[in-house]
Amino acid sequence: MKAVVFRKYGSPDALQLEDVDKPTPKDDEVLIEVHASSVNDWDWQMLRGVPIVNRFMAGLFKPCKIMILGYDVSGRVEAVGKNVTKFKPGDEVMGDISQHRFGGFAEYVCAGETALRLKPESMSFEQAAALPQAAALAVQGFRDTSAIKPGHKILINGAGGGAGSFAVQIAKALGAEVTGVDSTVKLDSMSQNGADHVMDYTKEEFTENGERYDLIQDNAAHHSFFHCRRSLNPGGIYAMLGGPNSRIFQMMFLGSLTSLFGSKKMGLMILKQNKNLDFYLELFEAGKVAPLIDKTYPLSETADAFRYFGKSLQRGKIVISVKDAAG
Repeated sequence: MKAVVFRKYGSPDALQLEDVDKPTPKDDEVLIEVHASSVNDWDWQMLRGVPIVNRFMAGLFKPCKIMILGYDVSGRVEAVGKNVTKFKPGDEVMGDISQHRFGGFAEYVCAGETALRLKPESMSFEQAAALPQAAALAVQGFRDTSAIKPGHKILINGAGGGAGSFAVQIAKALGAEVTGVDSTVKLDSMSQNGADHVMDYTKEEFTENGERYDLIQDNAAHHSFFHCRRSLNPGGIYAMLGGPNSRIFQMMFLGSLTSLFGSKKMGLMILKQNKNLDFYLELFEAGKVAPLIDKTYPLSETADAFRYFGKSLQRGKIVISVKDAAG
């Protein structure tokens, strides 16, 4: 089968299209004919070999345990292991397979059945591949979607990217007033995606303009903990989805104290793979949300997709179309 392989850490130049052995599913695994996958931050970090913890997963000096990236996948079941009960050959599936393995940038991949769910018939394979991690991050980043009421003021930092674009749509579907923050090139796409207000972080700091929000979902986390806390209304929630290690450690300590002794709740959101996807899919099938896909690349141009991703210009998701490229 064809697969995009990397044998050294570094730039997208390390990604090469090669012929490799087709995998065989274990007793509790499903063999998927991959139709589409998508590029995520973790793929980018694994390619570069940073932070160092990723090298313990893939190989300390060079990739040897993980050599094919891609963990958001959609496709059709070709075969199942003898212990699999949820799926059968021919089923159209989707999921974040990172708890089991990577390998989505290939014509076939094996995954544990617990990592997968049936793809809605009304959803394309490209849309399904854009969803699993980013949509789950967005939903889980709201901590408790039932707490979002019509008219609530919500700010999404990094609203033009993958998880942020999903978060904007979800918040609007729940009746919130949404402010999106991102770079200059993403202002139009944030507005088109439904944001009521957009803010260019290169020209304005959301923590300095005096506005207060009922919920802040932070996909970038480059602001001071105390400044973010100041930007919350009483009883407000701040959810940090990612950021530098220094901010992560700060949030783990100070966030717990703030949440324990004050009305404002602040914390680090740890992703639970594939959890809460049903909530998003219900909104999708109701016509209230849809994945925002910036560009789709064939499997043979995966390196170009990573080059574009590395520039941080993407509006929503970047998808790799595997089946079409394979013919």
